[in-house]
Amino acid sequence: MPSPAKRRPKLGHATPSALENLPPFALATVIARAGPRCAASLACASKTLRAAASSAEWWRRFCADDIGIDAPLDPEGRMLPSFQATYESWFRSFRMYPLPLVKRVKMFWTLLKSWLSEFFPDALETLAEGLSDTDIRIAEYDLGFQLPITTKLLYRFCNGQLCRNDLESCGIGGYEFYHEMVNVHLLPLKQAVEGAKLLRSDNGAIRRPNYIVVADSSFEEKTFLLDCLSGQLYVVTKNFKSDGEMMPCVPNSLIRLHTDNNDMPQDGLLLWLEAHLRKLQSGLIKAQIPNFRRDARHISLYPETPPTCSTAVTHGIKVRASAVFVPEDSSVHGDPCKYVYYYFIRVSLPDACIVDGKCYSSCQFQSCSLTIRTGNDVFHGDIEYGGLLLKDAPDEFKYGSYISVSKLPAGSLTFITSRRHQPDGNQFAVKISPFPLQPPAYVF
Repeated sequence: MPSPAKRRPKLGHATPSALENLPPFALATVIARAGPRCAASLACASKTLRAAASSAEWWRRFCADDIGIDAPLDPEGRMLPSFQATYESWFRSFRMYPLPLVKRVKMFWTLLKSWLSEFFPDALETLAEGLSDTDIRIAEYDLGFQLPITTKLLYRFCNGQLCRNDLESCGIGGYEFYHEMVNVHLLPLKQAVEGAKLLRSDNGAIRRPNYIVVADSSFEEKTFLLDCLSGQLYVVTKNFKSDGEMMPCVPNSLIRLHTDNNDMPQDGLLLWLEAHLRKLQSGLIKAQIPNFRRDARHISLYPETPPTCSTAVTHGIKVRASAVFVPEDSSVHGDPCKYVYYYFIRVSLPDACIVDGKCYSSCQFQSCSLTIRTGNDVFHGDIEYGGLLLKDAPDEFKYGSYISVSKLPAGSLTFITSRRHQPDGNQFAVKISPFPLQPPAYVF
């Protein structure tokens, strides 16, 4: 068996007979430190060493340490008689890949599926079964170039998302804007190959010979391209059709396709997906019900926690504000308003609204005023908007719009108290705390 995942000490010139004479604890320590390759060799040396090297305890540990599995299952999920058989099965199936990378990619998919199972089961059902190495080689032959090793492994464990009528709501993440939904889903490898062929044709953009389309949105033209030569993941901008403009989605310094030391290879697609998972696990982004489609849920990219989501409470009214960067409407060079953001202001009344010492169970939303300061310039935006805010309402009152200045906007909402759903009182202002508008390190 080739070298295992971690570097372990060699047995040196120790002979089987010398090892047989070791006390059980010492022998167990030697086997544990030597690793699965040496354990498999010792099992062929003598009956005594076979019994020690075949211990379920050690093979369970090897499986956990090297592959990240805690049950005797093969890569297809079938039960096996022992952890030793499990290790050998996984090793044979992924012999082309470094085991530490196999463990990392497997853990990513396991954790993502676990999150989806708990918070968004409908999206979990769209994830397709993984591909074989033969399937991937056929795709590479069709492309005329090889995929990065990490991308191959990602497709080994999951072949993107199945095409379904509700995929626009069951993608991996997006945002709503007015009555439109932008929601990105992962493409199966076959569609990634088909998209790559279109990139080579003359469609107005610069031809991309080493790119594949790994993710896109059902409606808006939001497309993510993986450069299989450099490993960087790109998203197209509004100028893509005219001049092929794209922007990187991952810091270049983190990408490693070929390593000469002990560093693990990692491309832009893996780093991007892992960053997305961290946002889900931390609660920064969540599965939400859209404003205009109440029968569906989606993973909303609008931040939910500080510092990218601000919170203020005035007169008992809670106001949360956050924004998402919109690369498909932005540009990289030459446009004075090159960065575009969608923002959401979410208002709720957890308890009573208190104005002039009086308590109200509802109030009327009348207008929104945003102030953006950039150096010595001040921009004002005022929007008239009507709506009734009720105490303990199950959903937040939401208002969204777009902006193209990378600063810290702040402002206020204007309300008037009401009784029995009718205005009753004077106007009062509710604070909108500053919320950041800046291109993120990872672009989604």
